[in-house]
Amino acid sequence: MNKFKVVFHMYEQVKVSVVLNNIRNLISDIGVENLEIEMVTNGDAVKVFVKNTSEFGPMLKELAEKQVIFCACANAMRKFGIRKNELLDFVMVDSSGGGEIVRRKAAGWSYICP
Repeated sequence: MNKFKVVFHMYEQVKVSVVLNNIRNLISDIGVENLEIEMVTNGDAVKVFVKNTSEFGPMLKELAEKQVIFCACANAMRKFGIRKNELLDFVMVDSSGGGEIVRRKAAGWSYICP
């Protein structure tokens, strides 16, 4: 069976619990072995990945251990003065959050933006 591929878009920091719970619920429903999940952040949502200030670090790490991909927008990082070395170790940086979403959608990924 082919895996379901889903990209979650988070652009507001206030929505992080909603998005992370949506990801957990999806994993619980469909099974981690049947999914490829990426969470793309832009806007002020990139702040949730800053290791010294993120209250969501443990939950993000738990999901990363289930192969959830976390991606921060480099443009948003620049806007908020965040450097790559300040991010949680498992977070990837893409040149543009919007560009990453477009690439995933073009490759057939489902798009969810709670």
